[in-house]
Amino acid sequence: MARNTALHFRVVEGRGLPAKDVSGTSDPYCIVKVDNEVVARTATVWKNLNPFWGEEYTLHLPMGFHSLAFYVLDEDTIGHDDVIGKVSLSKEWISSYPRGIDSWINLTHVDPNEEVQGEICLELKVLEEPQRRALYCHVIEARDLAPRDISGTSDPFARVSCDGHALETAIIKKTRFPHWDEVLEFDLEEGVPGKEPKGSRVSVEVWDWDMVGKNDFLGWVEFSLDALQRSPAKGWFRLLPFPTAEEDAGGKLGALRLKVRLAEDRILPSMYYQPLIELLVESILCPAEQEEDVSPLALLEEISSVESRQDVATKLVKIFLGQGLAVPFLDYLNLREVTKTTDPNTLFRSNSLASKSMEQFMKVVGMPYLHEVLKPIINRIFEEKKYIELDPCKIELNRTRRISFKGSLSEAQVRESSQELLKGYLSDIMESIIGSVEKCPAIMRVAFKQLHKRVEEQFPEAEHEDVKYIAISGFLFLRFFAPAILTPKLFNLRDQHADTRTSRTLLLLAKAVQSIGNLGLQLGHGKEQWMAPLHPFILPSITRVKDFLDKLIDVDSESAGKAQPRTLFHPSVTIKEGYLHKRKAEGLHLLPRFTFKKRYFWLSSETLSYSKSPEWQVRSSIPIQRICAVERVDENAFQQPHMMQIITQDNEGQLRTMYIQCKNVNELNQWLSAIRKASICNERMLPSCHPGAFRGNRWTCCLQPDRTVHGCSRTHSAMTLGDWSDPLDPDAETQMVYGQLLLARDKLREKYIECSDVGLALEQERGPGTRAQGEQGRSCQDRQMAAAARLLNVIQALERAHSAFERREKEEADNDSHHP
Repeated sequence: MARNTALHFRVVEGRGLPAKDVSGTSDPYCIVKVDNEVVARTATVWKNLNPFWGEEYTLHLPMGFHSLAFYVLDEDTIGHDDVIGKVSLSKEWISSYPRGIDSWINLTHVDPNEEVQGEICLELKVLEEPQRRALYCHVIEARDLAPRDISGTSDPFARVSCDGHALETAIIKKTRFPHWDEVLEFDLEEGVPGKEPKGSRVSVEVWDWDMVGKNDFLGWVEFSLDALQRSPAKGWFRLLPFPTAEEDAGGKLGALRLKVRLAEDRILPSMYYQPLIELLVESILCPAEQEEDVSPLALLEEISSVESRQDVATKLVKIFLGQGLAVPFLDYLNLREVTKTTDPNTLFRSNSLASKSMEQFMKVVGMPYLHEVLKPIINRIFEEKKYIELDPCKIELNRTRRISFKGSLSEAQVRESSQELLKGYLSDIMESIIGSVEKCPAIMRVAFKQLHKRVEEQFPEAEHEDVKYIAISGFLFLRFFAPAILTPKLFNLRDQHADTRTSRTLLLLAKAVQSIGNLGLQLGHGKEQWMAPLHPFILPSITRVKDFLDKLIDVDSESAGKAQPRTLFHPSVTIKEGYLHKRKAEGLHLLPRFTFKKRYFWLSSETLSYSKSPEWQVRSSIPIQRICAVERVDENAFQQPHMMQIITQDNEGQLRTMYIQCKNVNELNQWLSAIRKASICNERMLPSCHPGAFRGNRWTCCLQPDRTVHGCSRTHSAMTLGDWSDPLDPDAETQMVYGQLLLARDKLREKYIECSDVGLALEQERGPGTRAQGEQGRSCQDRQMAAAARLLNVIQALERAHSAFERREKEEADNDSHHP
């Protein structure tokens, strides 16, 4: 049974941040760390003390974790970035909110003595000898210690304290992976064991030695002497900060709004999830004939919370994609939504399961399409950085000097220039969208075709002629294209958020695209009358959009429906590509900057290949099955940041290492994640590796002189970032749906009891003249009760299966401990 720990977090926004720049503002960004490992960096929001990021991540952590921390920094072009503050959340605290956290949390000061990391390997026991009792402490090694020196390393030593006495190990210079292998012993009071003062403690502290000034604290671990008397301690122990009461600075450092949810699941074998999948599938393949739909899927929507609806929608979309039934699933939800709607103006305006499912469906299957349509234009807008403004209240004439050699332009000239630029960009966007019919995935086109049909059936009147178009464009334009134009970073169209000027351009373009997607219904009725100059462009575009949508839904439903569900990448599909810097294998004597060459890389599920440029015909390739580890590299190894290593094994069993440098930490995490996903099933994955490099006849990390010595740090081969292009995992998706049902079980029981009570009341009130009506009402209640009962039975069966596997795991663990 597989374990799956998924950490979902969203850095929403900040407020009340302190000004760090002389201009009275800051340029804030967030660094996100899991157990002191950087897993994400948000974009910088320039000159803003109340920044909005809205960046969302999913991190898969098979090894578990201890803490999640968000650091807010102020970016400086010269010198080091200023640390503003942090929010640190323990795993235990996050776990105490099974439905997730969504709140403002005050930033706390960053105390270097609390910024500890890493582990220490120890053996401690009480020796009972004829003439002597002693505490035996074998200080073996440590790994992943915090860097305290400018070089990116530390000079660590360990101090062991017991009963007021202290002994220290030797100092190991310039390493975060010290290997001491020293035995320190303390004489304990002779006589009766346990005569030591009650509560006697043994502490092991790790410090960074400094020649000038005081030593820096690197972490500590503490043991009870009584406990060591009963049972020796041996193994790796996590280093902890000194216990202090963490103060949140009373809001003086500002606050972050964060959304965090932890999903710790045991994924059962597929057979255990089949009854739940069959219930969900039955809902769409055998829908109730009566108007009142009481299927298990309808009940799931009713009992799930509004906060969890997006997660539920995403998982259901993936489950039905895996079953090859995504279109019938969406059609089922859309039909329910359409038949419940009496006013066409409110169609799909709520965050219903139908709306969320369509939205998530487009992201799962349509992101490559979105990138192909919008990315070239978005890149051009970012590169040109034109000053564009139509609102007279926001025009800043002093900013226009850059666009005119004759000095500042008048307000009329700015508006005229802005109109022309906007029309140019908007024309390119619309041309790209309207010409993209054949690029749109067939399954998306079929889903839109079904939606068009359902809306037309519900609103056949002539005055509602446009409703069937608005239903589709509401999703495609208002919930897909327009949000991607507004914030390209959130759709992976750009690595960074736009600066203030470009952001305003994107906002104006997104508003125009929304107006076109609304088929001009709101034109002239809003408060933003200054958008009126674009109306002559928007109105003719509406006819073209209708023609585009007519062509989009002109698709053969049968052939598209027979397409194989996406469960794995096709071997030839490029998962990721782009320029990276590859380190030459030779030339150790050269300066580091001369040993890196720019190469274009392609990753598929079969090979990692590279060449001088995308057009270069000659490529070098590494078979994916030969990859043994993909890990970060310490910055001090080559004095270069954002580096990773790919360790492979050749036909003779020899390990080879390729070093690659990325341009930033996000690109590093994305490549690490993508290569790990491609190689996750490889048989010869290494349990440990060296985060440094072998240079000057020793490893830069642990200073060992033997090139073949085992790695000093554990590997993270299964720690990956969730992505829209991930292969489908039906078992993991169904487990999440089960988790939501488990949280809502009480609501489901209440529904069952409510149906039962209503049914009994109908039975008692039924008279001779109301027999048919009573039978119909009773039948509806019976079906609701049956659906609720079947869901409750499935929940109970899965709960029993989980308990059985947990018991078996515990028994196996107990057996292993008794038979080492």
